[in-house]
Amino acid sequence: MIELNITTPALMFSAVSLILLAYTNRFLAYAQIVRNLYSEFKINKDSILIDQIKNLRRRLHMIRSMQIFGVSSLFLSMGSMLFLYLDMSLLGGISFGAGILSMIISLAISLWEIQISVKALDLHLKDMED
Repeated sequence: MIELNITTPALMFSAVSLILLAYTNRFLAYAQIVRNLYSEFKINKDSILIDQIKNLRRRLHMIRSMQIFGVSSLFLSMGSMLFLYLDMSLLGGISFGAGILSMIISLAISLWEIQISVKALDLHLKDMED
């Protein structure tokens, strides 16, 4: 195993912070869309709106998972720094590896969510073309 020092996990902080900010912005945008759909749904209970609501619910749950894994990555990186500071190299390395894995999972869910979002937008474009 490569010898880690306390600054190695610290490199994750800026990346994780920016990713969490992007996730939060995406969540806020979806929250606004849900509020708008709610108003529209009260007036017109169209089946297309019901499909959009299901799609948005799925994407909101995915964003929650992305945020959970992103925050977990940050916690694990902080734990890694603590273990390295306490001269517990093995635990520090394990914690750092788990933090990286957590970030990979978060990013993979993000890619999946983007694919779902593009499909949803594509449906709107096809509907306008027809």
